[in-house]
Amino acid sequence: MAGEIPDLIATARTGTGKGAARQTRRAGLVPGVVYGGGVDSLPISIPFNELLKRLKAGRFRQTLFNLKVAGHDDVRVICRAVERDPVKDLPIHVDFLRLRRTTRINLFIHVNFENQREAPGLRKGGVLTVVRPEVELDVLAGEIPDHINVDLTGKDIGDVIHIHDVTLPAGTRPTTDRNFVIANISAPSGLRSAGTDADDEDEAAAEA
Repeated sequence: MAGEIPDLIATARTGTGKGAARQTRRAGLVPGVVYGGGVDSLPISIPFNELLKRLKAGRFRQTLFNLKVAGHDDVRVICRAVERDPVKDLPIHVDFLRLRRTTRINLFIHVNFENQREAPGLRKGGVLTVVRPEVELDVLAGEIPDHINVDLTGKDIGDVIHIHDVTLPAGTRPTTDRNFVIANISAPSGLRSAGTDADDEDEAAAEA
């Protein structure tokens, strides 16, 4: 399970409609709604500055939140839409979807590289180049992994690690069938330079 699902604090809104939404914005809040999960929709409002900070942090619509609203049970939600002002490009409304434990969603999961001391390529001075520190996976809302592990045991210089090389947690799968690269082990810069110089000398000899 994920180590921490961030809390998102909101308050319930009593009024709905355009007039109530404008009043909410004048109070420094962003109106929104929580829907789905087999229960009635809940109008909410979120502090503007808090929402803007989270939007600027990135991947807001791919992040699972623990929504806390006074007088209501905590619920896991994911953002499904952010409406922005067409001129100022600032958030003016936000929609969240309630998630059941059996709901499948796409989330970015951190990649952890283990057994680096067991990688011959790294012991030789090779460099682990991480192409994807996070990968997007299709996961169950009730069983979100905190990370996935990439075992570097036996990996040598020149080896490339693809997503299909990784054993994923049960119930978790990539969002694409493409066997994309996660990382590789490259030669030390000095060794690469030496190899390049040798190639140049070989080419010069051949031209002579």
